[in-house]
Amino acid sequence: MTTPFVFAAMGTIVSIHTAQPLDRPTQDAVLTVFADLEERFSLWRSDTEASRFARGELTLREMSEEFRSVYDEAVTWRIATDGAFTPHRPDGVVDLSGIVKAFAVRAAGRVLRTTGATDWCINAGGDVLTSGRQPDGSPWVVGIVDPQDRGALFTEFTTGEERWAVATSGIAERGEHIWRLGADDTFVQVTVCARDIVTADVLATAILAGGPLALARAQELDDIDVLACSAGERVWASAVFIAA
Repeated sequence: MTTPFVFAAMGTIVSIHTAQPLDRPTQDAVLTVFADLEERFSLWRSDTEASRFARGELTLREMSEEFRSVYDEAVTWRIATDGAFTPHRPDGVVDLSGIVKAFAVRAAGRVLRTTGATDWCINAGGDVLTSGRQPDGSPWVVGIVDPQDRGALFTEFTTGEERWAVATSGIAERGEHIWRLGADDTFVQVTVCARDIVTADVLATAILAGGPLALARAQELDDIDVLACSAGERVWASAVFIAA
């Protein structure tokens, strides 16, 4: 396997593994995908469209079509998950960071496909999207970290068969950054495996925030595999994880 293309974006490290090295134009296109979304949606920078919206300098009607499109999708997910996933912070600020990184990963995958690449793996801080197989012909395997020991693996998931995306949401590395639904703090880490990265990422966040009720709702919404860990040793797991 070639040396991965690694760069920093959206407060995390992104790595792209491919069978063949990415040429410079493809690298630049991928970097642009992440940079453009960060420049529009980051709340850590005061000059972005999202920050201006948060300060009340722009109304939703005045926002760009891209911003409104992402916001609309986030609101659609809020409705679908009964509020377990939401783009609205408790203070009323619209915060799309819970979905934008997955959008960037999805867009980066599209960039790779346009170049004819069929075998690759993108990992952006726990949001993993794969395509095809590794150079040796074996499937991509995604390690899932133990929520009680960040230096150890809890289990692994093999992608493929309509499960190309894996997203993990938890509190171990960034603390309680998820807006919990009510007082439910059942889960400390949730991994969702799905067809696409946005679905996996959103539902992992929703289940972490909403607990067992959100887990049941998520499984009704889409064909997914789930591994949800509580603060103790209790685990809710799809059959594929139990078998592992």
